[in-house]
Amino acid sequence: MKGMRRRTPVSVLAGWLTFVLTAAAVAACAVPAYRAAYAGSGGNAWAAVGAAAGVCAVLGAVFYTIDFLRHRYMTEVPVRRILAATERMMRGDFDIKLEPLHEWGKYDEFDIIAENINRMAAELSQTETLRADFVSDVSHEIKTPVAVIRTYASALKDGGLGAEEREEYVRTLLAASERLGKLVSDVLKLNKLENQKLLPEVKEFDLSESLTGCVLAYADAADGKGIELECDIPDGIRLASDGGLCEIIWNNLLSNAVKFTDKGGKITVRLSRCARGAQVEIADSGCGMDRETGRRIFDKFYQGDKSRSGEGNGLGLALVKRAIDMLGGDIRVVSAPGEGSRFTVTLRTDGK
Repeated sequence: MKGMRRRTPVSVLAGWLTFVLTAAAVAACAVPAYRAAYAGSGGNAWAAVGAAAGVCAVLGAVFYTIDFLRHRYMTEVPVRRILAATERMMRGDFDIKLEPLHEWGKYDEFDIIAENINRMAAELSQTETLRADFVSDVSHEIKTPVAVIRTYASALKDGGLGAEEREEYVRTLLAASERLGKLVSDVLKLNKLENQKLLPEVKEFDLSESLTGCVLAYADAADGKGIELECDIPDGIRLASDGGLCEIIWNNLLSNAVKFTDKGGKITVRLSRCARGAQVEIADSGCGMDRETGRRIFDKFYQGDKSRSGEGNGLGLALVKRAIDMLGGDIRVVSAPGEGSRFTVTLRTDGK
């Protein structure tokens, strides 16, 4: 690994020489001790062996102490630091920063593990933040329609309303329940896509027919707002991809186009072949968006135009981006305030 001190032939030879020199040092001290004891005891071999054994024991204790201290510093201390860090992570504390024991370029295995733990802690911290934000956003989005349903249902229960008021309250209840149902549906879809529980089923299908069907589904909504709908969809363009995921893309882009285009505006849908697949362009003459909004439109629950937040939940484009990523395609956005938006999706026929 980069920055890690590798075990070169020189380091292996150094370890072997250390062992040999240690053994030689013990022998160099034990042999003279044996001879001196043998000569001093008048040739008593057992006394000489005892003296040599004593020298070996003392030297062994010294070398053991040195090795114990080396092992404690080089192994036990890093292991305890790593165990303490992992225990904190198990308790949900990801504010961890383990400092390497060696300089960069001289890292050993423990330093590499420490760096990996730092990266994991940072990623888990970010994931936890995203999870908390997601729960907060979902709770906020659910709160509004639930409050509407509770208020209007209570009013209907109390009675005393005229026929027109009752009809209006029922329409409001239906709209709130539909909004709540769409939110739950989008959350489940996004969860499946992000956790890869909904994997692409690549097979050839008629993209022209699929896109036309999605456009027709929004024709009434466009007519209701007086929006001109212009289509350039040639027949017979086929694509090897996942038709279901493609429909998620077209439906959400068309829904946004209708949502952000005012009365008398125009939506244009174009389909064309490209080098390795197909390209779909969905453009509108709506309110457009600034650079900051354009940078964040694929974030979950982000809604740039708060005045229209009641018409969606901020998950549509997050679904679009995830679906396109899974299909191996790409999406480009061109937009400016007051000049509308143009989304261009490119899908490869092999899904790669």
